[in-house]
Amino acid sequence: MKIIHEKEKCIGCEACVAVCPAFWEMKDDNKSHIKNSITTPEGNEELVIDEIFCNQDAADSCPVSIIHIEK
Repeated sequence: MKIIHEKEKCIGCEACVAVCPAFWEMKDDNKSHIKNSITTPEGNEELVIDEIFCNQDAADSCPVSIIHIEK
């Protein structure tokens, strides 16, 4: 599975960090970030994982729907 975060569209509400702090954190740019992710040429963050854990909750809680889970 892959988590994709459209970082540039992030509004910094911290909902993903609140529901899934094991995978999400806030940084100095006031945007959330996926821990241990890579940044694509498009500016998105991606992380490949074996299990979804709390990341579906993070995606569901995002008010701007910029967290995507590919199975």
